[in-house]
Amino acid sequence: MTEIAYALVDWGTSSFRAWACAADGHVLGERRSGDGLLNVADGGFATVLEGHLEALGVPADAPAILCGMVGSRTGWVEAPYLSVPTDLAEVARRSQLVPHARRPIHILPGLSQRGAAPDVMRGEETQLLGIVAEGFATGTVCMPGTHSKWVKLHEGRVIAFSSFMTGELFQLLRTSSILKAAVETETGVDPKNPAFADGFGIGFSDARVVTNALFQLRAGWLLDGLDASDQAARLSGLLIGLEFAGAGERLGRDGRHALLASGPIAGLYQAAFDLSELSVDRTFDADGCVRHGLRAAALLLHPERTES
Repeated sequence: MTEIAYALVDWGTSSFRAWACAADGHVLGERRSGDGLLNVADGGFATVLEGHLEALGVPADAPAILCGMVGSRTGWVEAPYLSVPTDLAEVARRSQLVPHARRPIHILPGLSQRGAAPDVMRGEETQLLGIVAEGFATGTVCMPGTHSKWVKLHEGRVIAFSSFMTGELFQLLRTSSILKAAVETETGVDPKNPAFADGFGIGFSDARVVTNALFQLRAGWLLDGLDASDQAARLSGLLIGLEFAGAGERLGRDGRHALLASGPIAGLYQAAFDLSELSVDRTFDADGCVRHGLRAAALLLHPERTES
């Protein structure tokens, strides 16, 4: 049986994922649970982690590499943000060791951007480490989600990044605003729906009227009985179009682009790239990249236990 050399852990606010790996990076076991930070009682991080690692059969002396909100101020041990621009290899080199732990436990830091456009990320930096490890070291990376990130890379360095609250705004408007009844539907947004393209065009080309276009979703439903699924698609398009316009303003539209996404959101953002006439040079799976980034950190932190 292949020996487990180390463990990789993505530990967020609401979720926990762990992988037991051989020296060559092959995954020998996986655990997923709802043991996120919100569900760890009385600071019992060590108990939760060791319970999962024991279930995976990870030896007591094998190191663990952790990323995500576990390194925030409300997490286990704070891993202070690294300021950009920075080489992504520094994410591993500046990791925080958990004191008095039974095994070497490294928590990777997030990234911060100071100055006129302050911003932070925690967790996405590890996915970026994975993207660079897979050969995309220069260009712009789009990372959609609750708080989408757009990141400018140059030769493995993060030069700048911008966050957009697109996913959170969509959820708030869909469930807690005057638009709720107009966009209420049990189906997801279809990126091929013409209403998505209509909304995207407005958000992308004329941000000045977006708040008016949002209210029109309700008015169109009240006056003309417009279909809720179409209105939800138009809402999604408006917000994603606004994000694409803002990302272009912040980071420019030149150079290569990569899309890091999984699930239905990947289709929406691919459609948005097509509508904006930007090409996607590489696509990456979000789940795979966080694991590959943690693996890249393990190579730097514990070369004696890894095989490149």
